[in-house]
Amino acid sequence: MERSDTRIILRLAIPALLSLVAEPLFLLADSAIVGHLGVAPLAGLGVASAALLTAANVFVFLAYGTTSLVARWVGAGRQDDALGAGVDGMWLAVGVGVVTAALVTVFATPVCRVFGAEGEVLAQAGVYLRISALGLPAMLLALAATGVLRGFQDTVTPLVATTVGFAANLGLNLVLVYGVHLGIAGSAWGTVLAQWGMAAGLALVVVRRARSEGASLAPRPAGVLRSARHGVPLLVRTVALRAVLLLTTWCATALGDVPLAAHQVAMTVFGFLSFVLDALAIAAQSLTGTALGAGDTTLVRSRTRLMLGWSLGAGVAMGVLLGLVHAVLPVVFTPDADVRRALAAALLMIALLAPVAGVVFVLDGVLIGAGDGQALAVVQTVLLLLYTPLAVALHAHSADLARHGARTSVMVLWGTFAAYMVARMLLLLLRSRSDRWLVPGA
Repeated sequence: MERSDTRIILRLAIPALLSLVAEPLFLLADSAIVGHLGVAPLAGLGVASAALLTAANVFVFLAYGTTSLVARWVGAGRQDDALGAGVDGMWLAVGVGVVTAALVTVFATPVCRVFGAEGEVLAQAGVYLRISALGLPAMLLALAATGVLRGFQDTVTPLVATTVGFAANLGLNLVLVYGVHLGIAGSAWGTVLAQWGMAAGLALVVVRRARSEGASLAPRPAGVLRSARHGVPLLVRTVALRAVLLLTTWCATALGDVPLAAHQVAMTVFGFLSFVLDALAIAAQSLTGTALGAGDTTLVRSRTRLMLGWSLGAGVAMGVLLGLVHAVLPVVFTPDADVRRALAAALLMIALLAPVAGVVFVLDGVLIGAGDGQALAVVQTVLLLLYTPLAVALHAHSADLARHGARTSVMVLWGTFAAYMVARMLLLLLRSRSDRWLVPGA
């Protein structure tokens, strides 16, 4: 049984990992295209992309919540209800996307100012963000459709859509930016067209499956409302999580340019490490929801132990690898000796933190798959309330820390973040050991 479960986990996790890795690679390609237009367009792209990625991260519950709902119905053997719940989630995504797009279009300039844009950079960022807002409904629809397919334990189709979509984005940007000479607006239009193409492709797969099962494609107010209620706790959890990350960056900014530079690179490395662990968490969402839908709580416990072992092992392996190269890797990112020393210290902290992150991410996936959103919202809110005074104290003593050098400042910063991650792990372990989240049935 364990060998069979291992094959299922890998079959789900590997395509999910490739999908996660594909996105930043194509975003880097977009940056390279716009970068040749000049400093202001590149900086504007960075600001606008940060705003768009914030929206995508906040609304990721559209994928996670839909996955758990659909997986439970699948586990219960009720394919039509699973697809009905999935279609409801997609309608919710379109509605949220349209409202968000309208707000972003109206407030594009103020939003870009919040992210620090001024002058020509503000103008370029505003152009990109206003046009890209047209793609927000597609972005959120693609998230929800991906959640439906993951609920059916299909992570290959989203991988194909991601690969084709981002390749089309790259080609469209080259043509519109350099061929038609639309500048940064061309990059935005290329992104919008690619997003709608991805959303249409994923939605078509779900629609065909829904028709084959006789599920309704019309929006059901009660179902859409249920999807919204299911998603609200995950939205709270995500906002609280993003707040912790923003507080950490706020503290890094107060420590000075060198610690901030080292922190930004370190957070990028931590984000890449997260891809591997998030892939296992995505598998955990689908497998947990399906098993609970079938009423098999024993299987849930067995798979949770197996996935914990895999994720912990992946965390240890990545931690050891990062520990071996922590003093060498900074050379790739910067020629500045002070930044290198500070970054090496941060990478060593991340190496020690990797096993903890492995446990955190997979338990997050298990509990999301179980539909335990309210508990996750409470846990993350409590952690935010505990972390905030630590961050405020660190910010208040930033000048004192700066006198001890950038390396010490960065170690204290990442030590504080590590304390947050350890606390998060302990609370999630405590929740997972209870039976309150093990609610069987669709």
